[in-house]
Amino acid sequence: MTYRFDVITLFGDLMAPYLTGSMLGRAADKGLIDVRYTNPRDFTHDVHRSVDDAPFGGGAGMVMTPEPLAQAAEHVRTEAAPARVILLSPSGRVFDQTVAKEYCELGSLALVCGRYEGVDERVSEHVVDEELSLGDYVLTGGELGAMVVIDAVSRLLPGVLGNAAGAQEESFTDARLLEFPQYTRPRVWRGHDVPDVLLSGHHANIDTWRQQQRLKRTKDRRPDLWARYRDEQ
Repeated sequence: MTYRFDVITLFGDLMAPYLTGSMLGRAADKGLIDVRYTNPRDFTHDVHRSVDDAPFGGGAGMVMTPEPLAQAAEHVRTEAAPARVILLSPSGRVFDQTVAKEYCELGSLALVCGRYEGVDERVSEHVVDEELSLGDYVLTGGELGAMVVIDAVSRLLPGVLGNAAGAQEESFTDARLLEFPQYTRPRVWRGHDVPDVLLSGHHANIDTWRQQQRLKRTKDRRPDLWARYRDEQ
């Protein structure tokens, strides 16, 4: 089954090179994902194809007007019937691996990318199903956020990763812990050795060491995740 992503954006040409390369490009070639773009300018009716205007009440910058975005979303809903229409916004719930897993089960998503100083509030109130944030910072537009969502969700789909077990061992996949340290050849690099346990061939000991490292790394580097992990135990 093909997972379809519809991206409503003014700048699909900026996204395409990343989403057609490497792992995601191979996934598309195999028919595992299908990424399509809809431009809100195609739903304008003035000579300038305007999609923004000055904000009521004054203020710096321009705001994306609701009608082109609404018509673009309605077009996508009619054509693709996405399971959920999402607006990338600093005001939304924060995207994490749990949300990626949730979206993976849906089978399709439409991602609305804002620009300028944001979008008319009536889009979030009456057009989309939810808002989603990458974190507590501001980007130039929603396109980077959309690419993050597409990447994170796609790698969870069967057949996308060369080694399916890899997705199960990465950071945040098990009780919100960080991933254990990884090593490869050479065995000694600039005087630094690979931990002996990884060379022992004793898989039970290796598993124990890796779990200990996940706990230690999370506690040392991400006390916020560690506190949540302890609360859930």
